[in-house]
Amino acid sequence: MNGQLVVFSGNSNPALAKAICKYLKIPLGDAIVSKFSEGEVRVKINQDVRGRDVFIIQSTCPPVNDNLVELLIMIDALKRASVKRLTAVLPFYGYARQDRKDQPRVPITAKLVADLITVSGAHRLLTIDLHAGQIQGFFNIPVDHLFAAPVMVEYYQKMKIRDLVVASPDVGGIKMARAFSKRLNADLAVVDKRRLDHQNSEVMNILGDVKGKNIIIVDDQVATAGSITEAAYALKDAGAKAIYASITHGVLSEPAIERIEKSPLKELVITDTIPLSREKHNKKIKVLSISNLLGEAIKRIHNEESVSSLFM
Repeated sequence: MNGQLVVFSGNSNPALAKAICKYLKIPLGDAIVSKFSEGEVRVKINQDVRGRDVFIIQSTCPPVNDNLVELLIMIDALKRASVKRLTAVLPFYGYARQDRKDQPRVPITAKLVADLITVSGAHRLLTIDLHAGQIQGFFNIPVDHLFAAPVMVEYYQKMKIRDLVVASPDVGGIKMARAFSKRLNADLAVVDKRRLDHQNSEVMNILGDVKGKNIIIVDDQVATAGSITEAAYALKDAGAKAIYASITHGVLSEPAIERIEKSPLKELVITDTIPLSREKHNKKIKVLSISNLLGEAIKRIHNEESVSSLFM
């Protein structure tokens, strides 16, 4: 790679950053990202970056606020070090679910985070599977929005599952499910649900024929696993056979692991946009890497080449 390309990483997902650098065949940038004794984030860039094309790998996953502040301070430090261009690479974009005013007197935090990233000095954003595609419009800088679907689809194509139906756990995920079903040459189903509150939902109806079929539930993120496990129970009651779930971002906050373990799900496939901690490891959970996808996107952005072929 061109010596002008430099990739740095915060503390959110160093393993992914190293895998991306391995794909690019470059060393990970030398920087200190730690905390002072009182808890303030400390950043020091230990190499010359003047005039360089710099990428910062940092998912704003839990602890969300710590990782977000690390990202903002790293951007500021690199901007003040006179980089030529600075791209914030957020494999997982935190606060994305707060993308609209769905109740009186609530913030649109996804827009606030976009403003913070832009004002701090980022020139462009690279991310994967935003919770809502319109978040791209919250930025006044270029946004490259990739999809993990090609990685997931390749995995399931190798499994050669017969009698396959791709299911969306809600009406809002139909577009993503349709893309999967088209690539896998499978039928489509939708689990119609009503959300009771921000953590719980009630399944109402299943749209589509799932009796005697193998199911893949697809969604952008799994937090408490309420939606996908409720959908799995409903699909099993409707006569489905093996039920898989393909979710890009494995947040897996409590009580997700317990729910997944008890549910009819045969396997949950997630990506490494968020690192899977040791206590969350489970025999039902399979992690696929998106390092090559991000690495290829970074290479093309650096070389001023099209990244459209990486979209799905």
